[in-house]
Amino acid sequence: MMALAAATTAPPAESAQQALGYPSLFLLVLIGALVPVVPTGALVSSAAVVAFHQTAPFSLALVFVTASLAAFCGDATLYWLGRRGMRSRNGSRWLAAIRSRAPEERLARAQEKLADHGTAVLVLSRLVPAGRIPVMLACLMADWPLRRFARGNLPACLAWAVTYQLIGILGGSLFPEPWQGVVAAVALTLLISVVPGLWRRMRERPAG
Repeated sequence: MMALAAATTAPPAESAQQALGYPSLFLLVLIGALVPVVPTGALVSSAAVVAFHQTAPFSLALVFVTASLAAFCGDATLYWLGRRGMRSRNGSRWLAAIRSRAPEERLARAQEKLADHGTAVLVLSRLVPAGRIPVMLACLMADWPLRRFARGNLPACLAWAVTYQLIGILGGSLFPEPWQGVVAAVALTLLISVVPGLWRRMRERPAG
């Protein structure tokens, strides 16, 4: 009863935000899963900051459900399109897009880890920047059925949504204004995405 009362007394602007925000978050994360150029982690963190500052109950839970479901649906759709391309003689533009984002070296590592650890690799691939596509291609090349991929990808999407939501909650708790928390959360997610690439380049740079 108390939760229902809180929901009915939520400010109209906040209710309008929720009505537009959750469908928009779902759509953007879904598109980001299909076309890996949208910074979906930053979107989830920003949405978590806004939800943290809202008075309506279950806002953070709705962000988590929306983000994880959209990521799961997007990954499953992209994998299904990739399997269609693998079976086609001429391939497909979706399969070509997956291959273009999976350099040979990363693909080889993904195939090796997939052979050693199975579906557990999917969870890590979702958390490591630029790790999702090489592992997905490795699953396609190993001829995993969609059901097996989806079963392993579900906990991966849940872990991904929790991770970036926690970043947003951290940003929201450190700053009194939502926009300040959003800026902090976006900066942190972008830093997380850039650091692994810089580290790899430093390691690959010849000594002397």
